[in-house]
Amino acid sequence: MKIYPAQIPREGVSLAEDFTPEKLDLNTEIIKFREPVWVKAEISKITNAVTFDLDIEASMCCLCSRCLEEFTLPLHKRLRFSYPVDRSVQVIDLDPDIREEIILEYPVKPLCRADCHGLCVKCGQNLNLGKCSCSN
Repeated sequence: MKIYPAQIPREGVSLAEDFTPEKLDLNTEIIKFREPVWVKAEISKITNAVTFDLDIEASMCCLCSRCLEEFTLPLHKRLRFSYPVDRSVQVIDLDPDIREEIILEYPVKPLCRADCHGLCVKCGQNLNLGKCSCSN
């Protein structure tokens, strides 16, 4: 999301944009975004600063760190950024900051549910689906 401070009207402006996960380089081995990330921005400018109030919404597809099943985790984040500006600032690129804020929301140890039983260490059976038949 590139913003040109000189083009922001006195009353401010509202923008909305969908970002592909590839554009923000969000996908990892255990976290994938299958749909675009939606960002709405309320932008205001005073003499020497531009303020962005952002709403970010997305769905993260995560792999459970215990049972390896895929599950969806909603992401909703409200942020405020302020950037100092003067005549030399032609454009403000929010993409890196948006990316960083989304990555900060990645779970350290994603779990499909708090009481996930994981996999049997011998046969690999998903213990959430029932007991395994091995002697474990």
